[in-house]
Amino acid sequence: MRRIVVSFCFALMAAMSAQAGDFVSQTKSGSFDDVRFELGNAIVTRGLNVHSEGNLEAMMRRTGADVGSSVVVYKNAQFVQFCSALLSRKLAEIDPITMGYCPFGVFVYETAAKPGEIVVGYRRLASTSPSESALDKAKANVDALLAGIVADAVK
Repeated sequence: MRRIVVSFCFALMAAMSAQAGDFVSQTKSGSFDDVRFELGNAIVTRGLNVHSEGNLEAMMRRTGADVGSSVVVYKNAQFVQFCSALLSRKLAEIDPITMGYCPFGVFVYETAAKPGEIVVGYRRLASTSPSESALDKAKANVDALLAGIVADAVK
């Protein structure tokens, strides 16, 4: 449980520092549970182990009154974190501080305002400007992995 809370805190801090343009997402009409199931399959079929999962909708519902808000943003919202030993090692060998990227994460949500519209996405690691640096190439490989997982989840 402690690992989940710590992972959630890191994910929340990362999300807070990111700009909207840092996120990549795809949308699918359908059932949240079906898309969430496909997201899990897309991760596992690549030989990756899920590190942690979190239910952000439940947390927001539970804490709304504590922060003085009754706004219902999500009908469903979850994140899944996992790591690729190969990609994580490549990043770390280039720059040890990149351990902060691991575990990698994807999110899936359905807003209260648009039920049945399921959004699946991730936070981009690579720079959007062209770069030939080894670190940017390694980050682009992670982005490609995450993009493939998202694409498979919304097929």
